[in-house]
Amino acid sequence: MPEARSRQFRELLARGRTLVRDQWRRARLRERRRYGGARERWLPGRALERLRERWWNAPVREPLHERLRTRWRHSRTGTRWQHTPAQQRATWRLVAVSGTVGLAVAAGSVLAAGPWDAGQRDAERARAARGPGAGGERPPGNRAPNAAPVLAALGAPGAVPSPDSGEDAVPPPTGGGLADALEPLLDDPALGDERSASVVDVTTGRQVFGTGAKGAVVPASTIKLATGAAALSALGPDYRIKTTVVGDGGDGIVLVGGGDPTLTARAAKGADRPASLRALADGTARALKKRGTTSVRLGYDTSLYSGPGLHPIGPNENISPVTPLMADEGRLDDSDHGPAARSEDPAADAAGTFASMLRERGVAVTGEPRAKEAGKRPRPLATVRSRPLSALVERMLTNSDNDIAEALARQTAVASGEPASFDGAAKAVTARLQKLRLPVSGARIADGSGLDRDDHVSAALLAQVLVRAADIGHPELRPLLTGLPVAGFSGTLRTRYGADTVGRGVVRAKTGTLTGVNTLAGSVVDADGRLLVFAFMTNGTTDALGAQRALDTMASALANCGCR
Repeated sequence: MPEARSRQFRELLARGRTLVRDQWRRARLRERRRYGGARERWLPGRALERLRERWWNAPVREPLHERLRTRWRHSRTGTRWQHTPAQQRATWRLVAVSGTVGLAVAAGSVLAAGPWDAGQRDAERARAARGPGAGGERPPGNRAPNAAPVLAALGAPGAVPSPDSGEDAVPPPTGGGLADALEPLLDDPALGDERSASVVDVTTGRQVFGTGAKGAVVPASTIKLATGAAALSALGPDYRIKTTVVGDGGDGIVLVGGGDPTLTARAAKGADRPASLRALADGTARALKKRGTTSVRLGYDTSLYSGPGLHPIGPNENISPVTPLMADEGRLDDSDHGPAARSEDPAADAAGTFASMLRERGVAVTGEPRAKEAGKRPRPLATVRSRPLSALVERMLTNSDNDIAEALARQTAVASGEPASFDGAAKAVTARLQKLRLPVSGARIADGSGLDRDDHVSAALLAQVLVRAADIGHPELRPLLTGLPVAGFSGTLRTRYGADTVGRGVVRAKTGTLTGVNTLAGSVVDADGRLLVFAFMTNGTTDALGAQRALDTMASALANCGCR
């Protein structure tokens, strides 16, 4: 400390000397201009002597701050201020100081939080990108530096309790307090015969309220949380799915599906765009012209997946046949989420569209595209890659996208050495959840999307998946939190939670809806600032809207509750 103060004093003294020297030089310049002519030539000795005398014998001018104060007093504003009552002046001073301090605190908070991009911290994305992955395509370049975690590590020692920090500042809820708030809501007649709930304090990782939490029930789309956790664990958040065109000897080429359901045939712009079939056609046409090839036979390879492609629920507007090659999820309209008419054979349609694109680029395609496996050592001509897996998981959760969910379940199977079928994917997802030490006892996973009623998981499992996503030891799972819809604002919660609802903008949760099934699982910050995760599930409902309102009310009660 003494050395620092000494250094500051020396710097201050040096600035003072510089100021005096600059004032002397400016005075000399002014006098030179007055007596020395337009060319500012040096003055003769006698004139210089008179100038020096004039400078040193001049009266000391009033300091700058005094001159400013005098001007203020004689200004119109200063006159009004002097005639303002003392009490009102004190109030104005308080408002000015408070505003200045508030702006400083807000600026400091923004700088500390770091940049944001589409509702997610860039630093958190960079942190998640450091998670381990297996066998995936990684984007080129260096990784971003580590970022401090937003959520507290489970089991990590907290700050020393004090009036401003630690457990005294953010007290944990109690089981009794949560029971008082939630048990009356669980009695809502709109809920079905089977009702289960689990609320977990993220900081400790302990369940603070539960009823029927270990019982496995039909989860509907909330099972996508488990699917996303398994895929991120197996592949890593920066994994990208490839779609490739390879040579097939002579004039043959094969379009090889890699399992990217977000591959688009539409015009795609921006740095964050999905993989483009048009870009793949551009690259393929360039490669063929370099080889002097102007006419080709086109095949398409869907051998990555095995087993039936049609979901057990049959043809449905909520999901296309599950195939590793499709464009725009096999949708027959311009939509990008929600129910829509679907292609009966998305792979053949995507290959037909690709053939048309090649013709537009001056490459003739003879005959119709046909199903064909690529050779064992194919020569790549062009490749496009999907957005990172973290972005796919976020889109899956926000829009409850069934096509992405089934694709990610199969990618997990491929990474785990299991057959890329419904059965193989279910086995691989379950094994990954076990590796994450999640309570899978009694759970049965039949698909990745939750459309199959054979799916059965517990509220405790879904809540613990979210706890793992908040754990500093699993940054690769962070997209499970950042992808959750925001109540009243985004995804499947956009039209829920009215403008005057307590949980609006605070509750973030994945929805689940089938006939007779309503579920909700997500996160919320309570009235004391404590981060909680929850899973509310009910089966056997007869009033879908009433059941949704009851679950939303329970989540809002958590947001409005200190519950101690």
